[in-house]
Amino acid sequence: MSDVLVWGATATGVAAAVAAAEAGAATVLAGPDRHVGGMVSGGLSWTDVGDARAVGGFPRRFYAAVADHYGVELWGVRGPEPHVAERLLEAELERAGVEVRLGVEAPPSAAVLVDAGYEGDLLPAEGVPYRVGREGRELHGERWAGRQPAYRPSKHNFAQLLSPFADDGSLLPHVREPELDGDGWPAERLGEGDGGLQAYGFRVCLTHDGANARPFERPPGYDPAELALLDRYLDATGDTRPLGLVRDLLPNAKCDVNSIGPFSLNVLDGSNRGYPDGDEETRAAIRAHHLRYTQSFLFHVAERGLLDGWGLPADEFEDTDGWPHQLYVREGRRMVGEHVLTEHDLLRPPGHADTVAVGSYNVDVREVERTWRYLPEYERTAAVFNEGYLSVAVPPYGIPYRSLVPRREHSTRLLVPLCLSASHIAFASVRMEPTLMALGEAAGLAAAQAARRGCAVQDVDVEALQRTLLDRGAVLAL
Repeated sequence: MSDVLVWGATATGVAAAVAAAEAGAATVLAGPDRHVGGMVSGGLSWTDVGDARAVGGFPRRFYAAVADHYGVELWGVRGPEPHVAERLLEAELERAGVEVRLGVEAPPSAAVLVDAGYEGDLLPAEGVPYRVGREGRELHGERWAGRQPAYRPSKHNFAQLLSPFADDGSLLPHVREPELDGDGWPAERLGEGDGGLQAYGFRVCLTHDGANARPFERPPGYDPAELALLDRYLDATGDTRPLGLVRDLLPNAKCDVNSIGPFSLNVLDGSNRGYPDGDEETRAAIRAHHLRYTQSFLFHVAERGLLDGWGLPADEFEDTDGWPHQLYVREGRRMVGEHVLTEHDLLRPPGHADTVAVGSYNVDVREVERTWRYLPEYERTAAVFNEGYLSVAVPPYGIPYRSLVPRREHSTRLLVPLCLSASHIAFASVRMEPTLMALGEAAGLAAAQAARRGCAVQDVDVEALQRTLLDRGAVLAL
């Protein structure tokens, strides 16, 4: 039996496993993953940092290695190509002597567990309570919680009045039917909790290097009618760059494609709601649905002549035909632990004595669903909207160790740095990969200490943990 098991080969998991091993613990990194790195090597190359001063410890070490690889200063590139990220993270594991077991369905035994997966699968396995999706305002007294206005002007919403209905009156694909009130009008119910999740999607890597670009092929089952709303949007706006592609955003003529615009690579039909608590068959079906959508979207846009010169890089994701191996699970389960981080901790940071990492990125809730509303001033004219997007600026804030551990009555051997104890709103800031790597490092060091001392994770000497983190270059205050 090992001292520490880290479950989930995300970048958070790599940070945790490396830290635990470097602290002297016999460490295993395992999970169902087929690759190391999660989203960092799975398509999310352009890195959302927030305040760069908050990036220390393992994440700074990783991004310094990225800079060294490309021969530039730190942040001279904002992220590596996917295959480079995977190679650098694998090198960290090898140097630290971590045993890596990929493609594993059941966790090996260990004295201390670290759940570093996007889904939080060890929470139900260990009997630890958790929440999924957005809560209502009343639960934590959060101003920004719950359902949002259907129309909030932003680059992620439609500025044009587009009907959600086909000519025969049926609802167009990728538009979710709203709940109706007693008068037959779509109900707003602002601030209510509904379990809605930020959209998932595949964050693809494209290149304009003709010698390296794979053409977009017609995917099986492709039906152009599925993207009728996209056609309406493009015809109404004349948008010639619906993906927001930027030449040479990444090294070697590549670009990381995020969800830009009101109709993007985000899947907004609510199909992700079954993912966090779904079994592997359910999750596989949801991943397949998202991948088929992504392939259809890109082929459709290419058929309109809007991707000329771009293609999938032949040197990325070679074992998955150029498509990312990681679905962008923006949020899964969230533990209910010793301290639930909320918007109050972010907007008016109280200064936690047990801070183990600093977050700084905006509360960034991506669209939850695409739906429609009647416009009162137009005699029941229906228009399509994207609901859920929210961006709220925050100052740098401390994340307490208590948000990484369950309540003692639930588990004394589990640490959770990714699906940590946080509200939907707070998690929308914490979820940025540099912050999650910092939390992974803290969890790995805490796990090694708990294993060495034979104590509950709640009894870890946090002051000693903080000293070790500082010795490793971590940032605990700004």
